[in-house]
Amino acid sequence: MHAIHQYQEFFISYLENQSFNREPQNLYRPIDYILGLGGKRMRPVLTLMAAEVFDTDYIKALPAAMAVEVFHNFSLVHDDIMDDAPLRRGNETVHEKWNVNTGILSGDAMLILAYQYFEQYEPEVFRDLAKLFSKTALEVCEGQQWDVDFETRKDVTIPEYLKMIEYKTAVLVAAAMKMGAIIARTSETEANLIYDFGLNLGLAFQLQDDYLDAFGDPATFGKQVGGDIIENKKTYLYLKALEFSTPEKALELEKLFTLQLDDNTEKIETAKAIFNQSGASKATQEAIEKFTFKAFETLEKLNIELSKKEMLRTFGENLMGRKV
Repeated sequence: MHAIHQYQEFFISYLENQSFNREPQNLYRPIDYILGLGGKRMRPVLTLMAAEVFDTDYIKALPAAMAVEVFHNFSLVHDDIMDDAPLRRGNETVHEKWNVNTGILSGDAMLILAYQYFEQYEPEVFRDLAKLFSKTALEVCEGQQWDVDFETRKDVTIPEYLKMIEYKTAVLVAAAMKMGAIIARTSETEANLIYDFGLNLGLAFQLQDDYLDAFGDPATFGKQVGGDIIENKKTYLYLKALEFSTPEKALELEKLFTLQLDDNTEKIETAKAIFNQSGASKATQEAIEKFTFKAFETLEKLNIELSKKEMLRTFGENLMGRKV
């Protein structure tokens, strides 16, 4: 096993050797752009780590890791269009830098490119990877649709919200890990356990993302702070605030989340104040811890060396404590 930063370096080196310098350039330049914007490369790193957890050289997992990263960035390009988001990782989003049509088409191309990376594996592994990938990609789309639906619904429940973020975010984290297990040809039991570890880690990650969207540092978060509030998204913070607030405060929050304003400064600050006063902020942080520790419980069931469990645990702890 290697250190997490080494897996990041291995993957970035592989990524930089992938050439999307093709014609027509207006299709491929945005792909190069979004893939070059950085980020922690969490998902592909998990694919490389999972392969080595099950005693297979990370090099064999690089094409699958690339598929995961390309697909993830495809989803970001389209999500940013749907959210009308101006920033991604502190830079202009693809549809802002080019236009919406380019964002749609380049995103479509990325989905196909992601599948092509699986063609580098032998038939049985290709079949298992493609099957998992197709299931995951469809779930991500379902999660995104629920996310959109929830913006106009007033009766979203906590279980519904958790199912939405499971599909929109956590399943891809889980699949990234299971792909490493598939490439390593480990047992189905072990592959499913590493999937469950990734799933709970993904839930904690998304809840942390929701929290940082409201309370993150604009200088380090890389996205527009308060974006979920502007978009009237029924996040865990919002739902817990409704649950914990007085009827008057709950009504105020509900009304606030129907507004479409040119200047959202006051709206964001009012919502954040209600999140803090109601105890929703604390409850969200507790939920992040709960899913992280649930992931660690799953980790204990894996039949792998203690040192490998510790490395995966460290990865989870770093995610839980992140500020960006």
